[in-house]
Amino acid sequence: QVQVVESGGGLVQAGESLRLSCTASGLTFVDYTMGWFRQAPGKEREVVSCISRRSATKYYADAVKGRFTISRDNAKNTLTLQMNSLELEDTAIYYCAAHRGKYDERWCRAANPTSGDYWGQGTQVTVSS
Repeated sequence: QVQVVESGGGLVQAGESLRLSCTASGLTFVDYTMGWFRQAPGKEREVVSCISRRSATKYYADAVKGRFTISRDNAKNTLTLQMNSLELEDTAIYYCAAHRGKYDERWCRAANPTSGDYWGQGTQVTVSS
């Protein structure tokens, strides 16, 4: 059974940092493009960042470029999102997702589950002033 579990969310003040982790089990992690997505109250889900199977390609949404860093450890089946200089607008539920196959920016930017994807339940990030 495949499980994708996010952790590391919490309440921080603007300007602070937070590190999200995602652990996937029950699948061959290196076979999957991974992504972080978020959904704020009243807004549509949007992509935050994606990473190819062996980390050669990384995508960042304009809103987080220069502040967030995505990484993965295929030996540990773990995906990480380091979030620095957090802003009020970063408040959202953050989701980790696994997409089987080579990197596809269309999947990343679409921010919608497709057949065969695995998504976590999400972790809340709240940034206060």
